[in-house]
Amino acid sequence: MTQSVETIERRINALGLTEPTIQRAAAAMPMKFSCSFPARAIPLVRGSYSGRWPLELKLVEDVRTYSSQSEALGAHGGVLPPGTELVPGRSETRNATGGVDTGETWYVLNRAAAVTGRDLRSAVENRNASNPGMWQINFTLSPEAAKRFGPFTQQNLGRQMAIVLDHFVTSAPTIQGKIEDTGEITGNFSQESAHDLALTLRAGALPASIKYLEERTVGPSLGADSIRHGVQASILSLIVVMLFMLVYYRLSGGNAVLALILNLVILLAVLGLFGAVLTLPGIAGVILTIGMGVDSNVLVFERIREELRNGKSSAAAVEAGFSKAFLTIIDTHVTTVVSAFFLFLFGTGPIRGFAISLTSV
Repeated sequence: MTQSVETIERRINALGLTEPTIQRAAAAMPMKFSCSFPARAIPLVRGSYSGRWPLELKLVEDVRTYSSQSEALGAHGGVLPPGTELVPGRSETRNATGGVDTGETWYVLNRAAAVTGRDLRSAVENRNASNPGMWQINFTLSPEAAKRFGPFTQQNLGRQMAIVLDHFVTSAPTIQGKIEDTGEITGNFSQESAHDLALTLRAGALPASIKYLEERTVGPSLGADSIRHGVQASILSLIVVMLFMLVYYRLSGGNAVLALILNLVILLAVLGLFGAVLTLPGIAGVILTIGMGVDSNVLVFERIREELRNGKSSAAAVEAGFSKAFLTIIDTHVTTVVSAFFLFLFGTGPIRGFAISLTSV
């Protein structure tokens, strides 16, 4: 169960800054998770075939393909050769109009996989060079797997090797040369499907198959009310800080207010750029950012006042105020970034959202 929770966390967290929650529950429902993208998250959770690794590379033992299981078994006298198995796939044929017809086809593969998802070191989606409208997954093998895979491909030059994903053959290219530590998975992938497959391969296989029990959709009324109050609190805190700066520091406070507004604009732009979901923990980070946004200004202004009280001219006081407060400002910001880094590293979804909004600027 612990391994399953960790694997699902890696898969769902890689979808983006959505603050998911994955946890164990009662015995009747051993695990539950919540996130903002259930349509993409559910296939990722259930995507592993019966506990196998999502990716397997296997030799094709029969160069022929079959349209059904019965046809494949009939071609072998009703019994498959020892050490082989039937795996479904997709066939593509050109029709008379120049289009592509797709259908089901069956492959006779070696049961032993030359490479599995366990052997992957990385998997990244990339645009297909030969077909820019399609996407592919480029993967890199671990050094140990590369040592095995190199001789394996060299010994089987000219033979087909099936790329099996969740017990389904996506393609069966011919081995044309020695392959060691890199490879690619091609197919009818969009950018989103290629990204989801790559993160599934990186996250690893589930130690057991997942039985899907139920799905619940939480209505937006309660969440919208909480978000509205959070936004109201942010605006109120911003107004109070702005009034304090304008009243206490006058024209200098106006400069600080302008910098604070630009700070918030950049913060929202960064969150939008990365597709972050601004939930309550994120709003809390924004409110804290408002307070921290004027912290540097207060340090500089108080230093300037201190220098003016010591009899220095305005220009000298401003220069001394900035130079003496600079190290303190750097220290406070570095401390904040380091703290937020460890919150993001070890925290769950909501804590990570707070850390991201705190350090986005």
